[in-house]
Amino acid sequence: MRLLSTYLIGLVFGVGISISGMANPAKVLNFFDVAGAWDPSLAFVMGGAVVVTFIGYRLVLPRAAPVFGRRFNLPASTIIDARLIGGSALFGIGWGVSGFCPGGALPALGTGRWEVFLFVAAMSAGLWLANVIQSFAASSAAAKT
Repeated sequence: MRLLSTYLIGLVFGVGISISGMANPAKVLNFFDVAGAWDPSLAFVMGGAVVVTFIGYRLVLPRAAPVFGRRFNLPASTIIDARLIGGSALFGIGWGVSGFCPGGALPALGTGRWEVFLFVAAMSAGLWLANVIQSFAASSAAAKT
């Protein structure tokens, strides 16, 4: 049941991304082009997502646990550090340069466009490299102590 639920949630997300046009990098890049062909539709999509998330959290978090889990997996840290700022900046730069957000790129794989596959491959390589660097830093810190 959990697998089916995960599939349906992903399907709804992908359909929403596709219907809203956020799988089209030109539409996303036009949002960032405030001096040219600015397209504010991304702001409306993001605003709608924030409202749905706000309401959803208020309805779900009072429960003792999720329906298909033992506990909620929420961030424990509220610290804004260099790692968070650097990751956010890298995400924003990648989004602004390519026009693809990771969440929008995955449903866009269904278009078969080579640009999407290139972006997802680069994103996957970046995630792998970040894990390698993090593991190396952790093992180096452990060796020093």
